[in-house]
Amino acid sequence: MTSVREVFLQESSKRILIVDGAFGTEIQNWKLSEEDYAGSLGLAKDQKGNNDILALTKPEVPESIHRAYFAAGADIAETNTFSANRISQADYAAEHLVREINIESAGLARRIADEFVAKDGRPRFVAGAIGPTNKTLSLSPDVSDPGFREVDWDELVDVYREQAEALVEGGADFILIETIFDTLNAKAGVMAVRQVERDLGREVPIMLSMTLTDLSGRNLSGHTVEAFWHAVRHARPLTVGLNCSFGATQLRPHVRTLSAIADCPIMVYPNAGLPNELGEYDEMPLETAAFVHEWADQGQVNVLGGCCGSTPAHIAAIADAVAELPPRQIPSPPIVTRLAGLEPFEMAV
Repeated sequence: MTSVREVFLQESSKRILIVDGAFGTEIQNWKLSEEDYAGSLGLAKDQKGNNDILALTKPEVPESIHRAYFAAGADIAETNTFSANRISQADYAAEHLVREINIESAGLARRIADEFVAKDGRPRFVAGAIGPTNKTLSLSPDVSDPGFREVDWDELVDVYREQAEALVEGGADFILIETIFDTLNAKAGVMAVRQVERDLGREVPIMLSMTLTDLSGRNLSGHTVEAFWHAVRHARPLTVGLNCSFGATQLRPHVRTLSAIADCPIMVYPNAGLPNELGEYDEMPLETAAFVHEWADQGQVNVLGGCCGSTPAHIAAIADAVAELPPRQIPSPPIVTRLAGLEPFEMAV
């Protein structure tokens, strides 16, 4: 039987695939009240802004957004679960609902994906989205105590495992570990998925997406794009790439760098430009599409989409802009020992 990895790789070898766009800004358009978020769950804290919990209290909101992105041309839906983990949900006193949120979120994305497959037969995929949490394994939040950590490795692996397990149970095809600001957090996520695979007795493909915190091309834990790839390549990710942080123009040199070294598909979904003084995104759909078209035209990407500020209109414009362009060809780098500190290191033969 053909695995979901094989189906994905077959599709991505034929055309540039499209991943969906932002969820948070689309949810804001609904102008929901605290009562809308909270529903009848009776939670102890205010739920305003807890987007993930809408899978339980107002599922028509994420359902509508998924449907709009698929209608715009998306091949991949990201579940609305960026903060659906025990650490992040503690801010809302909703830790006990993590499993339920993830199962329901993956299930509704799966149902809508299958609806669109039934219409035209084109494969659609569901990526179970796992955010970085608001804790970091690599850095101390206390400037006077560099050795202090708010979370340890075993705890974070357990947090990620709980979420990944529920996403797969709900119907996710892949686990997308995204907005990676700390490479060590991402490696904890990889271990968690490997534990899920062991229990299920089958592969759960992993997508990895790094976020840059400055224009030099490093994430918060200090890794360059090349060092990050060397540190996670052992996970055999289905895709690797970049998301969030900046718009497409700022990501251009880093997409080029990653495209040259990664021996798997590249997925990039930038913000719709940089936010203005009010925190809003002004880059129009055709502008974003023109920027990412450049990457596609130069053979640098396999999957494109949008992050903060992007809308179904942005996704439709991107899909149209790259429809006739071939996907990036996966390179076969020479076999050498590649290591990573904050910088990449290749051991000379």
